[in-house]
Amino acid sequence: MKRAILSVFDKTGLVPFAKILQQAGIELLSTGGTARALRESGIPVIELTEFTGWPEMLDGRVKTLHPKVHGGLLYLRGNPEHEAAAQRHGIVPIDMVVVNLYPFEATVARPGTTLAEAIENIDIGGPSMIRSASKNHEHVTVVTDPADYAVVADEILATGTTSLALRRRLAAKAFARTSAYDAAISKYLSGVCAAGETQTADESHPWPPKLVVEADLAQPLRYGENPHQSAALYGRFKDYYRQLKGKELSYNNILDLTAAAALLEEFADDRPTLAILKHTNPCGVGQGETLAEAWEKAFATDRQAPFGGIIGVNRPLDGECAKLIADIFSEVIVAPAFTPEALAILERKKNLRLVEVRRRPTSSPQHWEIRSVGAESFLWQQSDRHTVRREEVRVVTKRQPTEQEWQAMLFGWRVVKHVKSNAIVYAQVDRTLGIGAGQMSRIDASRIAVRKADEAGLSLAGSAVCSDAFFPFPDGLLAAADAGATAAIQPGGSVRDNEVIAAANDRGMAMVFTGERHFRH
Repeated sequence: MKRAILSVFDKTGLVPFAKILQQAGIELLSTGGTARALRESGIPVIELTEFTGWPEMLDGRVKTLHPKVHGGLLYLRGNPEHEAAAQRHGIVPIDMVVVNLYPFEATVARPGTTLAEAIENIDIGGPSMIRSASKNHEHVTVVTDPADYAVVADEILATGTTSLALRRRLAAKAFARTSAYDAAISKYLSGVCAAGETQTADESHPWPPKLVVEADLAQPLRYGENPHQSAALYGRFKDYYRQLKGKELSYNNILDLTAAAALLEEFADDRPTLAILKHTNPCGVGQGETLAEAWEKAFATDRQAPFGGIIGVNRPLDGECAKLIADIFSEVIVAPAFTPEALAILERKKNLRLVEVRRRPTSSPQHWEIRSVGAESFLWQQSDRHTVRREEVRVVTKRQPTEQEWQAMLFGWRVVKHVKSNAIVYAQVDRTLGIGAGQMSRIDASRIAVRKADEAGLSLAGSAVCSDAFFPFPDGLLAAADAGATAAIQPGGSVRDNEVIAAANDRGMAMVFTGERHFRH
């Protein structure tokens, strides 16, 4: 190795790495702030303008876009024609590029960023050098991540150069970086930022012409849903959740705990609320003056399913509640925080995973969700985040709901939204009584919910029945009335709505239509 270009925005680890390159006898070329940082640390550096013989132009927009730079990166060493052309034009080899890019993604993520600011943070010279070096990785080393400085330095110190295997791996990583960078720019300029939020008022093109998913590897997982499936976690999961103790999170743990966090987000600003989930479905949800009281109500809904489940709370988990939770086997507890007393109690269960919500899910700009459906195809939809308010629903029966029925319906409606369809929830004002999830018919979901309540010894008299989609026939509503429900909340929209309403009137039930369903597949 004879020569390297260093031009980085993120200067983490730059100086120690550059010192190793200098010690190895590698000539260092640099620009702007990078050159200044190296000189201030006593490292000799040649300004790129001196190397090319051309000054920077257009406020620095043109400095590395020069034949001496890209020729030095791209020419094939040992190729007679390339060697002759390089000699004829005074091009010398550049054997390493150390570049990271202007922070476009961070810039557009800041509230209030203008289009002009975003465009000014589109790096041109950096990606150009990265691509040139990556294409010619047989001869050139490209480093785009400070995390790779150590392995590159180790090989140079050991052999004076880098191995082809390392150069190829770094080239693949570099192309992934420029691909993600270009994708972020494309999404922004298409009127859809990386979060999927519309940046312009143009409604004629709501979808980007190409869907590009950009996410860094967060961690490999032991396996996927089953041991014979390999899996990994990508993205910013660790920005939102921090594991405090316990075994490594599994694929299923992550699905479950994020489902719990999404459910608890419905009650984020409410009084103490606790939810127990299994296979992403709520087993029970309760509220109280304390989390311990909320636990008793949630656990009472179903005393069998919670074993091996996920527990989530909307308040810092305290010692009183931790003592109760510790009596059963759980996989994960997710909470905004854990008190020292709670940690001391739960740390005795060595396999129990404790996960802290570092940022509320709603603080994520991601209002869209993507799902693979096989056939090399993907579904992309807006997330289901709407929570219905009392003034938005319509009473369709002769009898108006009582205040207690209103509270029970709105509580249960927030829960049923997170139950796999077909979904039925029987609820009181502050607790679930019976939950039926994922059935092929709605009446079967209702029957399961009734049976669960009966097994738990909970009376459904005076409860509210909540259905994620309309009752297609009166039979589902009548079954709920037979079980003791006096109020119902459902979207409405069936061709037999009038028959269902008539059945409710005949039984003296109060019923409201939300006009919005919550299918969850």
